[in-house]
Amino acid sequence: MATKTINLFIVLTIVGLLLIGSAASAVSGKETQKTEESTKDIQDTKYTNKKIKNIIVMVPDGCSQSVQTAARWYNGEELQLDDMVVGTVSTYMSDSLITDSASAATAFSTGYKTSDGALSVGPNPATLLSIIDLTTVAEPYVPLATVLEGAKLKGKATGLVATSEIPHATPAAFASHAESRKQYDDIIEQMVYQDIDVVFAGGKDFLSTSRQDGENLTKVLMNRGYQFVETEDEMMSLRSGKTWGMFAGAAMSPEIDRQYTAPEQPHIANMTEKAIELLAKDKDGFFLMVEGSQVDWAGHANDPTYMVTDFLAFDEAVEVAVDFAKKDGNTLVIVFPDHNTGGMTLGSNYDPSYTKTTVEDLVDPLKNMECTYAYLESQIKDMTDGSEVHEEVLSWMGIDLTQTEIDEIVTSGKFETLKNIINNKHTIIGWTTGGHCGEDVPLWAYGPGSLSGHVDNTEIATYIAEEFSFSLDKTSDKLFVDVDEAFPGKYVLDKTDSKNLVLKIGNYKLPINKDVLIDSKGVEHKLDGIVIYAPKANDGKGKVYIPQQAVDLIKGKKYK
Repeated sequence: MATKTINLFIVLTIVGLLLIGSAASAVSGKETQKTEESTKDIQDTKYTNKKIKNIIVMVPDGCSQSVQTAARWYNGEELQLDDMVVGTVSTYMSDSLITDSASAATAFSTGYKTSDGALSVGPNPATLLSIIDLTTVAEPYVPLATVLEGAKLKGKATGLVATSEIPHATPAAFASHAESRKQYDDIIEQMVYQDIDVVFAGGKDFLSTSRQDGENLTKVLMNRGYQFVETEDEMMSLRSGKTWGMFAGAAMSPEIDRQYTAPEQPHIANMTEKAIELLAKDKDGFFLMVEGSQVDWAGHANDPTYMVTDFLAFDEAVEVAVDFAKKDGNTLVIVFPDHNTGGMTLGSNYDPSYTKTTVEDLVDPLKNMECTYAYLESQIKDMTDGSEVHEEVLSWMGIDLTQTEIDEIVTSGKFETLKNIINNKHTIIGWTTGGHCGEDVPLWAYGPGSLSGHVDNTEIATYIAEEFSFSLDKTSDKLFVDVDEAFPGKYVLDKTDSKNLVLKIGNYKLPINKDVLIDSKGVEHKLDGIVIYAPKANDGKGKVYIPQQAVDLIKGKKYK
């Protein structure tokens, strides 16, 4: 991975080039600066020699520069991200050129490629791409330390913010280890026992009411001293302390729909601002991951206004992070999508007059759309009368459907027909897929770092670890000791309760997915990592991994 050191002389040189109109850009600052004030801003913020104390990773899930371009035109002015472009990121996973979100997030949280749907564990060896270097592949299904876990061991505060439910793929990859992203019960249980300082997202139901194991993880959080908030007002009143904010039973509302569906939910920019405020109180610094989760969902739905408005909300959150970084001076903000979704294009259905396309042609149809397609569908799903459908579409989308279009919609009885008519006949936006895409994605950054150019997504994790002065591999060795190696033939995995497995080593008990060791006297010891069960490891026989701290406690050794 290329790195570079920028001293004051180089900074002044860059500033000079910028002032005469040459394009030059590093991790922070703007590509063009024409005033004394903006020149001073570059001089104040290009502080490469300063040590990075805090790192904020921000992921607009599932988008590309087409979305950024559309959002800029829609917004009518430059975005925060426009000044932060520093490179590109490759996104492929271990078994496909087109990644899913879980494997993508595993790559940039652990530094290793993995298989479709896996979360921070080694890949399935049977499905590896021919291009994969076998010397860089992790053992099958072995848990892999994440940058969040490494930062925590360095004494830093940690946080996760998302607009999805919290056990969803991207946040889950930073704080859990599972062979399938669908293991929500296991994933969120691990996240609760990871001792993360601040968590803001949706997903309250996965803590208690929807669980299959009978556990109430909300009570666990309260017993561990966490504050628990559920509305924006409650969140904004926080001043300090460890907090979980769960603002919806599952996912939060899309940005454009929130005023109708959940006005009490916080904006992603406010969640980011409050998370930074709380985490910044730690003298050792912090690591924070913020995901604009639903940009991806809009891409899957081929919903242009949903995609643009959620991206703009995310851009506001980036502005909050950068504003903090400017004032702090020791904070690096790294922003990148995990992959593209939907394949949005500005232009569709070949028309020889495309060179006459105006800004209004792009923006006006989107501005007239006042809700997501999903919300519109909820309003018309029971309608069979064409005039009623016409009225609702005109009211919510600003589109005066023709009688032919109305007849086609009513005859098909499918909302997909209406969506396709709107996209193909009433916007100039095209879509290539309802799934993910395999091309490189943009890399944006601001702060005292040097991550730039073209990088693989795994390099982002190793870069963060280097800046925080820890090794991901050594962290894995510390957190995930194979019980077969530490206590060969001296343990049993108790599966009496199939939803609450317990590792037993002599008279010691270690519940799976938790950071707890119960000794022979029944005393609980809090560990610095969680106990992981990997059922597919060891050729399907399964393996259990425990922190080195637990090994030392059981063997009566002093833990280092």
